[in-house]
Formats: sequence, C-alpha cells, structure tokens
Amino acid sequence: MAARPLDAFLNTTGGLARVAAHAGRLLKLQRAFSEIAPPYLAAACRVANFKPGKVVIHADSGAVAARLRQMLPRLADEFCKKGCEVTEIEVKVQPDHVAAQQTGRPAPREVGADTKAGLATLADSLPEGSALRGAVEHLVRKAR
Repeated sequence: MAARPLDAFLNTTGGLARVAAHAGRLLKLQRAFSEIAPPYLAAACRVANFKPGKVVIHADSGAVAARLRQMLPRLADEFCKKGCEVTEIEVKVQPDHVAAQQTGRPAPREVGADTKAGLATLADSLPEGSALRGAVEHLVRKAR
C-alpha cells in the first residue's frame, strides 16, 4: 500500500474534511484578527473557535479581555471588511498555557568565581556597618 499525503486524508468527504475546513476558517480568522487588532492585543489573544457568525477569542488576562471588549464593534466591522461573516464576538479569559507556565519564578543564575570575588572585594572596601556593605555581603553569601 502506497503512502498518501496527510492532506488526502484531511480533505476526504468524511469527518476529517469538516475538521480541516474548520481549522482553515480558524486560521483565516486568526490572520484577520492579527491584522486588525493593535499589536499588543494581537499578541495576547487567540481566535479559539468559530460558530456561524460568532467568533470566540481567548485573552491572556482580564485586562486584555476588557480592552478587547471595548473594541468589539470596530473589530466586528473590520472582520466583515476582511470577508469574514462575523456578527458576534465573544471574549473569554483563558491564559495561554505556555505563557502561564513561564510566569513562575525564574531559575537562579550561577555566579562566576570572578564575580563572587569581585563582590567580596567590594564589600570589604565599604564602611563597616553600612547598609550597602551588609547587602553586598548577603549577596556574596547567597551566590552559588
């Protein structure tokens, strides 16, 4: 049996053709949204679903969703100008799972031996009992 391209399976008359067509509509809507929304909003939102006439957009935060909701009439008009039949836009707060995972505390960085020695020298040169000297000494102790 010869291998067939994935597109051949996606574009058959079965259920996969409907999935492929829906994915194509979502891509078209996402591209249109990226063009019509201000860049800071386009970066923080994604077109999540489309039902006849209704676009669902996920925003990364409540603040982004609130700003997007203020723009809904203009966005709907712009979608129509781009050839997308949109009569309603629903905005939901749904943080991007990748961005949400990266918001955790960053891993501590390694401090090189030269840097640590330089900080120790700096601490020794500062007046005894000064707040700055205490802070630099604390930094030297915490450095790995």
